Amino acid sequence: MRDRIRPGVRTLFVGINPGVRSALTGHHFAGFSNRFWKLLYDSRLVAEPITFQDDDRLPDWGFGITNLVSRATPGIDTLRPHEYVEGRKKLAAKVRRFRPPVVALVGVTVFRAMFPDHTGPVALGLQEQTLGEAAVFVLPNTSGRNANFSYTEMLTAFRGLKRFSERGARRPPALRRRPSADGVRRSRSRAR
Repeated sequence: MRDRIRPGVRTLFVGINPGVRSALTGHHFAGFSNRFWKLLYDSRLVAEPITFQDDDRLPDWGFGITNLVSRATPGIDTLRPHEYVEGRKKLAAKVRRFRPPVVALVGVTVFRAMFPDHTGPVALGLQEQTLGEAAVFVLPNTSGRNANFSYTEMLTAFRGLKRFSERGARRPPALRRRPSADGVRRSRSRAR
C-alpha cells in the first residue's frame, strides 16, 4: 500500500495496517463500512465529500496517510510483534523526514502499538507522548467493526483534531517534554 505523504504535511494519519479491500483497491480505508472518509468531511477537515478513491488528494489539504504495518490482513490478530517493532521504526523515520506538526493515530490500538510501555486507559484526543516534535492525537478506529464508539463520538474526536490543528497544533506547556534517544516522547507519569 503506497503512502500518500508529501512535504508540507500538517497532519499525518496513521492506520494500524491495510485491510484486504484496501490492498485490493490500492487505497487507504477502503472497507465498505469504514467511516474515515465520511468523518473527514462531516468534521470539515476536508471541504467536500470524498471517498477512498480520493486518497491521492489528501496532500492537497495538508494531510498524509500511512500505516504502522504495511502487510494487509483481514484483521490485526495475525500481526506479529516484530512487525510492530519495525513499523515503529519506519513511522519514526517518516515523521523525521516529513516533520508533520500532528500525527493522528486512527485507533487506540495504533497508540498502544506505538507506545507499548503505556499503561492504563487511552483517551481520545491529544496525548502527552509525542513522535519527535509531532503532537500525537488519538482518533477512534473508523472501521465498521468498531463498536466501541458511536458515530457521534467519532465525529466529536475528528472535530477535536480540526480545532487542535486550526490552533496551529501548539502543545500546552504542561505537555511539552524532552525527547528520548529514539525520538519518542513519553509521559513522565503513567496511570497505574
